[in-house]
Amino acid sequence: MKKVEIFDPAMCCSTGVCGPSVDPELTRVASAIFALEKKGFDITRYNLTSQPDKFVDQLDVNNILMSKGPDALPVVLVNGVIEKVGSYPTNGELAKWFDVKAEDLTGEKPRMPIKLNINNLK
Repeated sequence: MKKVEIFDPAMCCSTGVCGPSVDPELTRVASAIFALEKKGFDITRYNLTSQPDKFVDQLDVNNILMSKGPDALPVVLVNGVIEKVGSYPTNGELAKWFDVKAEDLTGEKPRMPIKLNINNLK
């Protein structure tokens, strides 16, 4: 089975799909990853903000960061080999790597819990 690792730029949360203006590309990627995880595939995202140690420990990613800077992110590895630098994988690429249909990656969106304290509403 293939293992895909995505080294994301610094983002406010693990998916980047929060805040007032959401990048549609991040929404697409989050949805595709959610679908793959739900099927049991090995795909992991690392966020530069919350997991900088992963960027240091992975030597190829560290070399890219040192030579090109954080604007080179995201970096995508498939089975430990760099496949993409500077852009997220397309649904077609993810489908090819995991031997699934690209259409299977566009369905259900990940759900994020919202905490609301109604006692603070005025």
